[in-house]
Amino acid sequence: MSETSHCMKDYFAALERLKTGKPHVVPKGTEITKDAVSLEAGRGKGTIKKSRAVFAKLIQAIDAAAAEQANPKKKEKEKFVRSKEAAVKYRDRLEAGLAREVSLLKELFEVKQRLARLTGENVLPIRGRSAPEGDEPIA
Repeated sequence: MSETSHCMKDYFAALERLKTGKPHVVPKGTEITKDAVSLEAGRGKGTIKKSRAVFAKLIQAIDAAAAEQANPKKKEKEKFVRSKEAAVKYRDRLEAGLAREVSLLKELFEVKQRLARLTGENVLPIRGRSAPEGDEPIA
C-alpha cells in the first residue's frame, strides 16, 4: 500500500468520525472543515490544500459533510419522519394483532357454544373443575 493511499484512508476515517460526532482528537461538535479533518487525522493544520490534486475527492466529501452539518434541521426532520413512520408501522402491527386476538376469542366462544349444544351440558373451564374422587391428576 502506498503512503498516499494510507494517508487518504486516515483522512476519510477522520471525516467519518467527525460526521458521526465521535472524534478522537478534536473536541466533539467541532465544525467540519479541512483543518478539522487534518487535525483529526493526526496531521498538521493546513495539510489539505485545493492545489493538490490528490485531495480533490476528499475536499468534495468535506464540503458535502460541512453543508450537511450546517443544516441540522433537515437531519432532524428526516429523523422525525422516520420515527413517525415507525410509529405508524407498529400501531398497524398492534391493531392487526388485536384483531387476530378478538377473532380467535370469538371463534373459541362459538366452538364452546356448539360443544355445549351437542353435549347438552354446560362447558366448564378446565381450571375451575376439580378431579372426581378416585381419579389421579394427570401430570
